[in-house]
Amino acid sequence: MFFVLSKILDFLFSPLVWVFILLIYSFLTKIESKSKKLRIFGFTLLYICSNSFIIDECYRVWEPVNNDFEIKKNKIEGAIVLGGIGEVDLSLNKINFSRSADRLFQTLPLFHKGRIKHIIFTGGSGSIEFPEKKEALYVKKYLKSINFPDSALIVESESKNTYENALFTKKIIDSLNLNGSFILVTSAIHMPRAMAVFKKVGFKNLIPFTTNKVSGIRRYTFDHLFIPNSSAISNLNSLIHEWIGYITYKIKGYA
Repeated sequence: MFFVLSKILDFLFSPLVWVFILLIYSFLTKIESKSKKLRIFGFTLLYICSNSFIIDECYRVWEPVNNDFEIKKNKIEGAIVLGGIGEVDLSLNKINFSRSADRLFQTLPLFHKGRIKHIIFTGGSGSIEFPEKKEALYVKKYLKSINFPDSALIVESESKNTYENALFTKKIIDSLNLNGSFILVTSAIHMPRAMAVFKKVGFKNLIPFTTNKVSGIRRYTFDHLFIPNSSAISNLNSLIHEWIGYITYKIKGYA
């Protein structure tokens, strides 16, 4: 029910959906002055939502800044890497990595440099249709193929969302009596919600380690300031999805 509700909310709050509703309504209404205003408003909304500078500024406010100093000064027991880093291909029996795979690839050097002892990967199947697509098992298979030591890898493959990521990982860590500090590795856009959830289930010594940030150096070039960009709309959709998720988790008491 929660999964279906989140999909419905994503649809209802999608900027493109509102643009199409405004434009369709502008053609259906018989009042010419109202029709004109609706079209102007629709195209204005589309322009704002496709403006790279505006969307980057929204991300800049939301995304936390990574504080690597905290990792350097603390003895880290392990890195908890959140799933959602790719799509499982059942026909090829492998995982195809996405942009979010930065979560894993930025963590591996920390292990090889001796700054963390373990990598804890958490992620099951978020698919109702394909429950067998347990991401953590395919990530384990990939890491084994590049000779990552089994003794340093812990996987949690039953969780379906961030709340279960936190809850199930906490149970595993407690069962293994792993003490000390941990770093939480996830995309910058997802970090505020993830940190709130992991602290809610009882993690104390937890340090955020953000990856694949969207906002970078503030740019003032003509194309960035004025020319519409389809990537900006996609990024805005992701940000709205995260806002909805954060608010929903707050309401449900997960964060």
